[in-house]
Amino acid sequence: MLRLMMLSGLMGGMLCSSVFAQTYTTKKGQNPAFAEVTDDPALPRVLIVGDSISIGYTPALREILKGKANVHRIPTNGGPTSRGIENIDNWLGDGNWDVIHFNWGLHDIVYMTKEGVKNSEQKGQHQVPIEDYEKNLRTLVERMEKTGAKLIWRNTTPVPENSAYRVAGEELPYNAVAARIMKEHNIPTDDHHTYVMKHMSEVQRPENVHFTQEGSRRLAELAAKAIEEQLK
Repeated sequence: MLRLMMLSGLMGGMLCSSVFAQTYTTKKGQNPAFAEVTDDPALPRVLIVGDSISIGYTPALREILKGKANVHRIPTNGGPTSRGIENIDNWLGDGNWDVIHFNWGLHDIVYMTKEGVKNSEQKGQHQVPIEDYEKNLRTLVERMEKTGAKLIWRNTTPVPENSAYRVAGEELPYNAVAARIMKEHNIPTDDHHTYVMKHMSEVQRPENVHFTQEGSRRLAELAAKAIEEQLK
């Protein structure tokens, strides 16, 4: 009788695990980063907020954190901080987030013409000037803190020489502003910038801010480590 009870309990546990395992469902032609997430209620909920760099590493991040966390992301490219200000309430929704891993910056430093078009000559004004970036980022951090989630800042990855619409190195003062804000709010930094600078030829496309598939996988490993640290 005891053996039957134990077997029944084991089968029940297996059934629950099968029924409640998190799943990521995509439609035909859909980027897997934007998959519909079905949560395992036994696991913590993680939200990824960011631009195309985070879009690139989201699928691999989900694989790494499989069975450890339900990994959601915003349903679009997070763009500059100005887009974040406009959409943050919708992106956060009424979800009960345990961790929010976030970044803005790469779109803020894009050069724009007076007409609001990306400037291939890399002259003029940044899409979001650094003073506005600081103001916007502070507002976004304060809004995310209200969720009660543990926050992780992922700093902006390097801009290589000859990248379109951006100038190499101009991410640095924006990262410095962000670092100051995160220090004030005791928010840890997932330092992708330093890692990429050391391994740029291995992970990043030539003259391009984006990453190879292997590069995105490595960034996913960094993000996973930072998230797991906050889930302990």
